[in-house]
Amino acid sequence: MDNIQLNALTDEAVGLLKWLIATPSVSRDEKRAADVMEEFMTECGLECRREANNVWCIAKGYDEKRPTLLLNAHIDTVKPVDSWTRNPFEPLIEGDRLYGLGSNDCGGGLVSLLQAFRYLERCGSNYNLIYLASAEEEVSGSNGISRVLPLLPHIDVAIVGEPTAMQPAIAEKGLMVIDGTAHGRSGHAARNEGVNAIYEALDDLLWLRDYRFERVSELLGPVKMSVTVVNAGTQHNVVPDECRFVIDVRTNELYTNEEVFAFIRDHVKSEVKARSFRLGSSRISPDHPLVCRMKAMGMQPFGSPTLSDQALMSFDSLKLGPGHSSRSHSADEYICIGEIKDAISQYVEIISKAL
Repeated sequence: MDNIQLNALTDEAVGLLKWLIATPSVSRDEKRAADVMEEFMTECGLECRREANNVWCIAKGYDEKRPTLLLNAHIDTVKPVDSWTRNPFEPLIEGDRLYGLGSNDCGGGLVSLLQAFRYLERCGSNYNLIYLASAEEEVSGSNGISRVLPLLPHIDVAIVGEPTAMQPAIAEKGLMVIDGTAHGRSGHAARNEGVNAIYEALDDLLWLRDYRFERVSELLGPVKMSVTVVNAGTQHNVVPDECRFVIDVRTNELYTNEEVFAFIRDHVKSEVKARSFRLGSSRISPDHPLVCRMKAMGMQPFGSPTLSDQALMSFDSLKLGPGHSSRSHSADEYICIGEIKDAISQYVEIISKAL
């Protein structure tokens, strides 16, 4: 790719991202942003398909005998926090920075992957390429990527455009939320009556704080359990008969969510129930051709503690995108235009030479 082509692709990407920033797309309310993606892709001559607010395109010349690479990023955003000093829905360029909600997470990856897809489709290749702009990633919603994956051809590997400073996250922690309930018996606090459910929960809370799972990942470290919500009692003079708490569990790739849940259930007195097991940890081999190509380019593989749509992918995947995770979900979020330009170029080099 020459510099003239790269500059043109970058200018188009920035224009699309400004359009998206100006189109509010908080999770579960992404219709207008999906319309924007569909309109832009159609104007570029791509044959779009759509399911709910997920928009995708399969590169011309698809052959089921060839391996398939999915390029994926999400169009939804979180709600803007109150500490924004700018209008989060007004795209504003200051120097090399483009400010706006969703610019970093993950608008930069979304538009960069699309431009790389367009360039690579024109070049032709010995693999299949699919681009997918998905919805409801921030809430792991049922109408997001899990709704559209069954409609796609078999996929061998995916690149997910989350902000990683263009360093490959080759492993990602899973997430499991567990609701716990300790039971007691109500009574008057002034008399020696009842069984205090808070005290019944104490041993479990201390175990959850202190226990360390044996298998520690080189990339993701240990499984992490955090009690994040505790609720009990109705008034000061009534011994509470129930104490409810929430456990946030981040699993590494050495455990399944089901395995960790069973272990917790067997070691606490409280009643526990997992909200879901669907968001498991994911990884890709450090010897995969994509990862090897990235390492040859000087990129450093790492393990990511944050969750993405990778958790819903049954095939190999990694995260690689422009921007920094620390900017995500923060006030005055931005992406650098230079980061978008570099990402387009690097995506093209990685994919064309690795596959």
